[in-house]
Amino acid sequence: MTPREPAGEPPLLTTVELPDGARVPVRALRAPEPERFLPSGSAPAPGPPPAPALLILPAMGTPARFYRRFAGHLHDEGLTVLTADLRGQGEATPLTTDPDALGHGYRELVEEDLPAVLAAIRAELGPEPPLYLLGHSLGGQLALLYAAAGRGPRVDGVALVATGSVHFRAYGPLRGPALLLGELLIAGVSTVLGRWPGSRLGFGGDQPKGVMRDWARQGRTGRYAPKGATLDYEAALAALGLPVLAVSVEHDTLAPATALDHLLGKAPRARLTRTHYTEREAGARLDHFAWTRASAQLAKHITAWATEHRPPD
Repeated sequence: MTPREPAGEPPLLTTVELPDGARVPVRALRAPEPERFLPSGSAPAPGPPPAPALLILPAMGTPARFYRRFAGHLHDEGLTVLTADLRGQGEATPLTTDPDALGHGYRELVEEDLPAVLAAIRAELGPEPPLYLLGHSLGGQLALLYAAAGRGPRVDGVALVATGSVHFRAYGPLRGPALLLGELLIAGVSTVLGRWPGSRLGFGGDQPKGVMRDWARQGRTGRYAPKGATLDYEAALAALGLPVLAVSVEHDTLAPATALDHLLGKAPRARLTRTHYTEREAGARLDHFAWTRASAQLAKHITAWATEHRPPD
């Protein structure tokens, strides 16, 4: 399934250049500065705390611009909203289809790319705004892994929307075996071709073999053990104590509630808030991607959660 992409882009905040030459543009809708009216000659009074900032991490093969409408709803609720493509996707260069694209997997995304992106965001926004990650599908898995790994700037919480583990046993006895077979086939094709041609085959977009092999390994074993990682990610997840908002979506067959259960089970110490986003609340049809086009009410929930769980001054 390939989502349709709305036109339009938030303003460019900065472009992150990674050590190997890859470039990741970061776009932002900044929360407006609150106005303060002071009597003439009076001393400046302490202003309200800065609005929380939230970085959206996309689903596999989904460009960051796909979340433009969702970002607008979050911004309307008073948040600073940031978007960035995963390496090799959307605006990020080089694209996975380019001959000079370097191979990478989960470890590089979590331990190298996201720390650089978040450091650049902190440099632009300053240290004051609380900073949260919001991940959709694969982006949610990466967000949780980043928060647990502690290899870059600290985040104050993680929101998961339409995400979950891809462990085949989390999909039940009917769907699980077919999912396992698909994961094995995808890993095999990616190994043979050196990349996954998902734009032609209808799943996941074009991806390097490292990402798809890490994805399939987690699907097969149920554990996060990215190739080349020295960190025990399962132990890191088990120790994670940050606020986590977990949102399942009605009619989401790619990330059902059971898959979210399996992912959340890895982080038993997280301060969990869980909710289910329904078509009745959204006022529109929902599925794994369609929720982004009907996300006004969801944006209210996320903003309330971020505000409630902002760290103390």
